[in-house]
Amino acid sequence: MSRTDVSIETRDGSARAFTFTPSSGEGPWPAVIFYMDAPAIRPALFEMSQRLADAGYFVLLPDMFWRAGPYEPIDIKSIKSDEERRAIFGKFFATTSPEKGMSDTAAFLEFLSAQPQVKGSKVGATGYCMGGSAVIRAAGNFPDRIAAIGAFHGGGLATDAEDSPHLLAPKIKAKVLVAGADFDKGFDDAQCDRLDAAFKEAGVVAEVTIYRGAKHGYAPPDMPVYDKDASERHWRELLALFSETLH
Repeated sequence: MSRTDVSIETRDGSARAFTFTPSSGEGPWPAVIFYMDAPAIRPALFEMSQRLADAGYFVLLPDMFWRAGPYEPIDIKSIKSDEERRAIFGKFFATTSPEKGMSDTAAFLEFLSAQPQVKGSKVGATGYCMGGSAVIRAAGNFPDRIAAIGAFHGGGLATDAEDSPHLLAPKIKAKVLVAGADFDKGFDDAQCDRLDAAFKEAGVVAEVTIYRGAKHGYAPPDMPVYDKDASERHWRELLALFSETLH
């Protein structure tokens, strides 16, 4: 694994992050930001980041909960009760917000611009669970940098909230792939249709769908609901998207 631990200076302090490069070959490579899911930084995300890097990318995996300070990796399978899960995630989520996430993203993009191993200024982004909304926000806030995004089993992507991600559609220039989970109250058919309509109205090139039969959390291999077929489908579609847009 080609992982390098890095520290990125943001408006609020030093953010913990990790970079990955292909196991073979010489750079520079196009860059991709990997927005984590709620269970946060852990070995499974390192494995996914390296797999993405080995497809020919410089991958940046930032810890979006860096303001919480150091923490041990969460083993989602070992959390015994909803109360315990709420306590852990509540502590982490209290340290961030959509605004802080986008402020951090500005710093991540500056970091990537300074890396000699990064090719070009256009960046891809992929996000899972809470990272699904983050990639849409990134594409809307940094349209001249973010060229392609993939959002997988995300939630709250097209709600009635004043800051719902789908409202950013008119600002987005990226090519978009959204693949929700089935049986997921956080992104049901109504939200799927609303998000798809918002992209169409804004002229965004987007594919918005739900992977039928796959549950929320289908992509990371350490999740109890990991779905190999759905996860491999996400890899095929994501890599095809980046191949079309970042090379």
